[in-house]
Amino acid sequence: MTEYERSRTMPALPEHIFDQAAHVDQLETWLPQDLHVNAGDLPAVTVHEDRTDEDTSALFRAQRDQMRLEWGTRDQGSYAGWLQVAGIGSGASEVTVHLSFFDDSHDPGEKAVRDALESSLQRLEEQVRLRVDNAAG
Repeated sequence: MTEYERSRTMPALPEHIFDQAAHVDQLETWLPQDLHVNAGDLPAVTVHEDRTDEDTSALFRAQRDQMRLEWGTRDQGSYAGWLQVAGIGSGASEVTVHLSFFDDSHDPGEKAVRDALESSLQRLEEQVRLRVDNAAG
């Protein structure tokens, strides 16, 4: 099993970040650009990966009371992940994303995962900023 984790401090309340991240119809605005999520009967979703042109049955759960998202493959159990939002005061939050690959054949490698996590956190911060700015003005 291989695990990866990245964190990022964002200048927004945890509720704003969580609400943006958990909106299943807007996951593509911050997930790696080659992943597309189609919501089924939640928690069931289908994830399409452009790189492999494959669809994978997956699960997606949002737990607002814990400010936590969890996801993973449904049938083969080869991959899982979570996102946790924690308020750190002064209107800022820390967002942590954790990925676990239980099957090494599904692990794209440390550099690819590190780059994808960093890009995803940056895109999530941009989406939150757009949402907060639009709500304020």
